[in-house]
Amino acid sequence: MDKVKRLATEKGVVVFTKSSCCLCYAVNILFQELGVIPVVHEIDKDPEGKEIEKAITRLGCPTPVPAVFIGGNLVGSTNEVMSLHLSGSLTQLLKPYRALS
Repeated sequence: MDKVKRLATEKGVVVFTKSSCCLCYAVNILFQELGVIPVVHEIDKDPEGKEIEKAITRLGCPTPVPAVFIGGNLVGSTNEVMSLHLSGSLTQLLKPYRALS
């Protein structure tokens, strides 16, 4: 769990994914369209991937991927991110991390 917490705080927006996950891809594209370039950790390519997956679940993410952290805090998976986006709250959360235009 320490590795997940450390990686989750290395940048403002961090997404744990699997390379074959279409929902992970969709979440990353959403962030890019909102002007944010997240740090992406593909856990299926990490030798400690299974442990990372278990740690993400223990932290409270309903599904291990995509697991989205903003400002070091777990936001959740696709459902939580999309709910925030549809309510307009995601833009506010991402404001400090937007790329300069």
